[in-house]
Amino acid sequence: MARLSQEARVRIAGGKQHEPAATGPAAEATEAGAGARRSARRRQMWIILGVVAVLLIVLSGFAAYVLTREDNATAGANVRPSGIPQDISTSLANLMQLSPIPGARAPGFTLTDQRGHTMSLASLRGKVVVLEFMDPHCTDICPIVSQEFVDAYRKLGAQAGKIVFAAINVNQYHAAVADVATFSDAQRLNTIPSWHFFTGPVPALHTAWRDYNIAVEAPKPNADIIHTSAVYFIDAQGRERFVASPMVDHTAGGTAYLPLAQVSGWADGIARLAGDLAR
Repeated sequence: MARLSQEARVRIAGGKQHEPAATGPAAEATEAGAGARRSARRRQMWIILGVVAVLLIVLSGFAAYVLTREDNATAGANVRPSGIPQDISTSLANLMQLSPIPGARAPGFTLTDQRGHTMSLASLRGKVVVLEFMDPHCTDICPIVSQEFVDAYRKLGAQAGKIVFAAINVNQYHAAVADVATFSDAQRLNTIPSWHFFTGPVPALHTAWRDYNIAVEAPKPNADIIHTSAVYFIDAQGRERFVASPMVDHTAGGTAYLPLAQVSGWADGIARLAGDLAR
């Protein structure tokens, strides 16, 4: 009987012919390629994990920075300046940028007020003096401080007679008595019986500015006067006790304003400090 070929035997048996596994250099190359692909996938996985880890570190650091900044801002807003009377809240002291002065003698001056009366600071001894520096042609912060003075006077009640509200002119081009009188009327400052808007010869004004650390920039007669805005609280013995820094905001069009709540806060702070010194 003739021997059937391997292929015929497979057909007769209805089976399939199994090819032997590949061996030799080809099999080694295939296995090497598969290993390389597995290594590449592992490298990609580690790279992705590394990028994710870096992003998490950056995000965590940024979150910590934001939280720390907010905490510092909150803490800064709650820091109370030392030497402030107990009836002045921390928020009010910060609003006024209030600082105590270690009882230095207030620099003296002799100037003329809006009524034409020549007076010295020494002549006001025995009264608490709330002293500002104003420009009689100002349309910016000076009218707002004027409103705060008028409101503070009203808040003082029975103590009002112990307080003097005063200002020294910072506009050397408008230094006449008529200039400070017109401003005092326009801003209702004359409703304060003890109000004095002092002016005088330019050299005397310059000396007062220097003595109270008031910087004044007045480039020409019709230009805006840029000057330090400061309120000094001088006790009845003529000593500087506190200094505050008035503030102002501006609209988009450049008009000066201050929210009514802050104007009221300033007036309350001025009245409280002056009243405390008058006791």
